[in-house]
Amino acid sequence: MPLNELSGGQATASGFSPVGRLALRFGVGAGIVCGLWMLFLYYTHNEPFSPKQIMGLLVVPFAAAGSQWLLRREAQPARPGIGRSLAVGGLTVLLAAGIAAGSALGLAHALGDKALAYSRAELVEITRVQQKLRPKEKRNAAFEKQEIAQAQALSASDLARGTFTWTVLLGLLGALPAGIFLRK
Repeated sequence: MPLNELSGGQATASGFSPVGRLALRFGVGAGIVCGLWMLFLYYTHNEPFSPKQIMGLLVVPFAAAGSQWLLRREAQPARPGIGRSLAVGGLTVLLAAGIAAGSALGLAHALGDKALAYSRAELVEITRVQQKLRPKEKRNAAFEKQEIAQAQALSASDLARGTFTWTVLLGLLGALPAGIFLRK
């Protein structure tokens, strides 16, 4: 058997290859955890769209690494190869990011304009504090005005896009090195 072939062939009883099956299992699980974290933040009277949301997104790199590790275990005594290892990690991250972004969009629509207005106000306050911390020689009035305008124009789709982007970035930050090192 070649080193990059999985034992038992490509098809499993469920009809998915191990890559697809593991990515589906771990990606959906991590995406649900991200959505539940936002609900937890909301029900504990915290802002669900604040930077605290990133703490829930940190599950995604671990889920990607877990799917890659399990792929390696299922492939023993052979090796899954770098392509399959990176594929399962990348698919896990994309599925989790899609579910997390959908959860953010759904929660934003469910909470309505009042919650979005609160999120906008908090984001404007964070932006103003960051601007005050910026050294005077690096300050630009037009740029700072644009930053405030962007914070005041925050929409539900912006929240979902940001959640998707952060989830993909954090997930790939863990999935790429894990895919390289956990394939052996």
